[in-house]
Order: sequence, then structure tokens, then C-alpha cells
Amino acid sequence: MADRTGDESPVAQGCFVTFEGGEGAGKTTQIARLKARLAALGIEAEVTREPGGSPAAEVIRKLLLEGKVRELGPRMEASMFAAARADHMDVTIRPALERGAWVLCDRFADSTRVYQGEAGVDTGFLDRLEKIATAGRRPDLTVLVDVPAEVGLARVATRSEGAGGPDRFETDAIATQERRRRLFLELAAAQPERFVVVDGTADAETVEAGIWKAVRARLLAGDGPVLAADTGEAS
Repeated sequence: MADRTGDESPVAQGCFVTFEGGEGAGKTTQIARLKARLAALGIEAEVTREPGGSPAAEVIRKLLLEGKVRELGPRMEASMFAAARADHMDVTIRPALERGAWVLCDRFADSTRVYQGEAGVDTGFLDRLEKIATAGRRPDLTVLVDVPAEVGLARVATRSEGAGGPDRFETDAIATQERRRRLFLELAAAQPERFVVVDGTADAETVEAGIWKAVRARLLAGDGPVLAADTGEAS
């Protein structure tokens, strides 16, 4: 951590925050709001996404979201997500963290566990892929923006009008979307030290406030994974 002197705002550096949730949860909006909050404290935050986030990973993203590899089966899809993640880690995430920036990532390994796990890929296989792709680097905090499937899909329908249409995951049946929601909630319940669950049906300002409260408590407070120079609250 860089040296801090005087009465500066509390600053935590090099934190890795991921955002998870079903389709239409509002993750992208909340990532932008958190980035603005951090910028107000003088904290650099790099925003990225999965699949994607590096040139090679973006190529894989296009294949995955267009559905061209779906016929190869969920194990192959999981392997492609892992390949994209490995490059993303090497090219984007790890270098940013090492220079002291925060990384705010729209989806990460938990999405693979949920989406490909729901499709039938066994947990052991997904464990091995995650270990290889991330070299054991897990998020410091994972924000699960939880919305019922019907709410998320209604948002997707509105968002997709005139925007080229939904991607292949957004067109899956509502029962599939609801199973994924339950799997996300099960992950969060099993790892409360890493996850915070926020109600994504609330207005954007309320969701933002809930996320900021968790970030401030877990990552900017003296008992969080990153020690701050000052534990005072930011407005």
C-alpha cells in the first residue's frame, strides 16, 4: 500500500470487486456508480467484464454470446470461458491490481459456476478450470445484484429494443433464469465472507447505497482485507 499522510480520505488500493447476477440485474449501472464513488476518494478503478476484458478474450466472447459453440456442449463452453478468463487475468486484471488500482469486473468465475453448472457441468471440473484460469486469485468482494427472473428479463426486453437484440443467454427460458438465480444465492449463502447480496429491484440510488455500505465496511475499514489510513466514512 502506498504511504498516506495528513487528513486524506481513506484509500484502499488493489482491491478486486466482482459483480454477479442474472440477466437484467443492473450490474453495469452499479459498476459505473461505484467507480464514481471511488474516484471521489482519489482511487483509480479499472472497469472490465467477462467474458472479455482483453483482446483475445473479446474474440472468445463474440463466439460464446452468438451461440456458435453451444452445440459443442457445456463442458466445452466452460473451457472457453476459462481460456478467456486466463488471458483476462494475465493481460488486464493482475497488472491493474499490481499497480494499485481497483478492478471492478462485470461477471467472473461465479457466473461460470452458475451458468455452466446449471447446464450440467460437474463442480469438480469447474473447480479445476477456475484454479487454472485464476491461479487462485479470488475477488476481495463479490456483489450479487439479485432480481427475480421475470424482472430481469423485462428489463432486457426494454434495453434490447433497437440495440441489436438480446444475446443467447438472455433468451433462455424463465425457468432456466430462475434456477440460475437460486444457484447465485446458494453461492452467496455458502461464502458470506466474500459476497454481499443487494436487492436489485430497488431504485438505483438505494442499490448504490447498499453496495457502497458493503465496500466501505469490508474494503475501506481497518478490519477489511486492505488497511486504510483512516477509517472515517466517506459521503
